Amino acid sequence: MRSIILALGFIVVAAPVLAAPDASASKRGNKDLKTYCSGDAVTFCSGNDPDSPEMDACFKKNMDKISENCRRAITAYKSGGGK
Repeated sequence: MRSIILALGFIVVAAPVLAAPDASASKRGNKDLKTYCSGDAVTFCSGNDPDSPEMDACFKKNMDKISENCRRAITAYKSGGGK
């Protein structure tokens, strides 16, 4: 079973402070996670490398604050439906 922590680091690409993140450049995740969780990543975890343990920890810390659509995408990914 995939760890939710490993599933979440894909979302935001580390960029200069004033540059917008590029969610499509990540190595992890799937289309639904990128679509539904990118805004949450920017809101709660901006500045973290998407493939880093810091991004994973940030999503875990903020799990109760993320959007319903993002939580659903995470649940589907965890259950193997988001390969």
